[in-house]
This record gives sequence, structure tokens and C-alpha cells, in this order.
Amino acid sequence: MRTVSLTLPENLDINESELKILLAGELYEREKLSLGQAAHLAGLSKRAFIEIMGMYGFSLFSKSEEDLLSDITNA
Repeated sequence: MRTVSLTLPENLDINESELKILLAGELYEREKLSLGQAAHLAGLSKRAFIEIMGMYGFSLFSKSEEDLLSDITNA
């Protein structure tokens, strides 16, 4: 893992855990991270990450059939 430092505007009302969820969800949807990797980045179990995805407007379903089958196998 690598560490990234961000400077956010003072008026942005978001905490670190929510920012991690948003980043992980976006990277998962763009197929840059697997479900497990995204959950790890968000600091959640796979199950918890799956449950919270919809609350943030992210789709759980990958566009790639291969990725979906891999996620099912590794769940």
C-alpha cells in the first residue's frame, strides 16, 4: 500500500472514513480495485462494504463477467 496526502477545503463536511468509502467505491466501479481491495481500502469487511455501496450510490455489479465470477469465487 502507498500513502496519499490530500488537502481538502475547510467547508467540505466529510470525515476520513466517508472519504475512504467514496474513493473505494469509485475505484471499484472503475474496475481499478477488486471488491476485496475496495473493502480493505474503506476499512470494512467485504460484507459491510457490499451493504454500504448502495447507500453511496455505487453499483455492486462489475461490468466484467470475469471479475464478477472471481468475486463470487473469492467471497
